[in-house]
Amino acid sequence: MEDTRLIENHQRLGQDFVEKETTTLNLGPTHPATHGVFQNILEMDGERIVKAESTVGYIHRAFEKIAERRPFYQVTPLTDRLNYCSAPINNTGWLMTVEKLLEIKIPKRVDYMRIIIMELARISDHLICNSVVGVDSGAYSGFLYVMQYRELIYEIYEEICGSRLTTNIGRVGGFERNFNETVFRKIDKFLKEYPKVLKEFEKLFNRNRIFIDRTVGCGPISAERALNYGFTGPNLRAAGVDYDVRVAHPYSSYEDIEFSVPVGSTGDSYDRFLVRNEEMWQSMSIIKQALELMKKEPEDVFHANAPKYYLPKKEDVYTKMEDLIWHFKIVMGEVDIPPGEVYHSVEGANGELGFYLISDGGRAAYRLHFRRPCFIYYQAYPELVQGALLSDAVICMSSLNLIAGEMDA
Repeated sequence: MEDTRLIENHQRLGQDFVEKETTTLNLGPTHPATHGVFQNILEMDGERIVKAESTVGYIHRAFEKIAERRPFYQVTPLTDRLNYCSAPINNTGWLMTVEKLLEIKIPKRVDYMRIIIMELARISDHLICNSVVGVDSGAYSGFLYVMQYRELIYEIYEEICGSRLTTNIGRVGGFERNFNETVFRKIDKFLKEYPKVLKEFEKLFNRNRIFIDRTVGCGPISAERALNYGFTGPNLRAAGVDYDVRVAHPYSSYEDIEFSVPVGSTGDSYDRFLVRNEEMWQSMSIIKQALELMKKEPEDVFHANAPKYYLPKKEDVYTKMEDLIWHFKIVMGEVDIPPGEVYHSVEGANGELGFYLISDGGRAAYRLHFRRPCFIYYQAYPELVQGALLSDAVICMSSLNLIAGEMDA
């Protein structure tokens, strides 16, 4: 009898062993393929992903709560740390939100200056994203080729504000200083040289059989599902929806600029790659138009007339009492902002970046919320990789342009 029970027990254990065919794999948080600090718990059947569970919060820094205890102009450096691949767009989006609350009228020339900076940031972001998709598919050459042109963009930032990655560019009402001749020369150099490089980049990838095999059908999403999740930006347009904040809700005089909105059809990694490539071409066209429009405006204008919120000239601070007082009040955060509730969004490089600001009339925001597009995309990640191979999970993540700094905020 005892031998019979032992035999039955061994048979049951053997059966359980055969039935349990999946394994658990941690993709992140400390893994170079995750492009940041976030975790994916994958249930694997061999190389096939049966189920995925995403975890965020590893670098959560409570930016919204920190911002609620800072004067509004001290919030700009915090926005640098969201999507740090295109920090100037974050900076400008926040400044426009404050200006909307303060009802500051921005001169046209400042609008065009901001357009130039934001579109350079969009190109910088897209070339990083698409070149990294190439790296994750096994093609390193494209990354090495275009990265030196991101360096040219960073040199433009450096000339304007002294910073490169986390730029803190711009001020409430405009810019700290006017664009000098070196800035325009560097922009012209970039616009002259980068089109040839982008064409070569497209030749390396667009019709590359290995790259196509790795990206076509990888992480697809339908237009309906993308809208249900709240997708925006290139990821939504790749699914076939032509929504662009610059067109739907124009800001910073984008209505004066003519450009096309690239749209895909399948919403897979290949379409996302193509949409971003085309957006770089459109951004270069937008920059050229903004440069021409700037020529029609007074050359010495680079900020709005907002003495309560914009720092006066240093020479006036040294010689005029009123300017000294305002300089002190602004720097020390002693300027009250009017009560109100505003939401302003911009077309970030990876989607709609929004700022929801509530003021109770104090010296800092009463409540502040950042709408971070990456946080929304990541909710869909388990669905996009279910049934895919492990190698597809890495490419899908890259093509969504997930930035951990923005995701956790």
